[in-house]
Amino acid sequence: MTITNAMRLLTQAGIPFEPREYAWDEADLSGVHAAAAMGLDPDAAFKTLVLRGEKTGYFVCCIPVAAELDLKKAARATGDKKADMLHVKDLLGVTGYMRGGCAPVGMKKAFPTFFDETAQIYERIAVSAGTRGQMLLLDPLALAAYIGAAFVDLV
Repeated sequence: MTITNAMRLLTQAGIPFEPREYAWDEADLSGVHAAAAMGLDPDAAFKTLVLRGEKTGYFVCCIPVAAELDLKKAARATGDKKADMLHVKDLLGVTGYMRGGCAPVGMKKAFPTFFDETAQIYERIAVSAGTRGQMLLLDPLALAAYIGAAFVDLV
């Protein structure tokens, strides 16, 4: 198992997590595939999406892997009227992470971050560890407190 930047940061912050590995497939980088490969409830596995608001700039939304982000709700969370998904070709340059391995912790810069409100109902959620094939199981409240994230309706 590779120790990722996200793991190092969480360890330094004293936030417990359980790393999990799965066999990823270049043809299917979906979070649904990752959750199924690890035997996790897809509602408790969260994908990390990066957006750009018309006024606020880059921000991050974490939603259940099987859900679809409501762009209007995401924009509203930042106070914008409009927001668009970051193009996949720009993801590595902006965040330091590649598609299929984008973690809400340890990006190049700290961006405003929002979790779908459903994350709060779980004792532990799964998020990317910062590389393809690895996820972290951890307390969503501890994670949100550490990265300064808010819980809002995003789907």
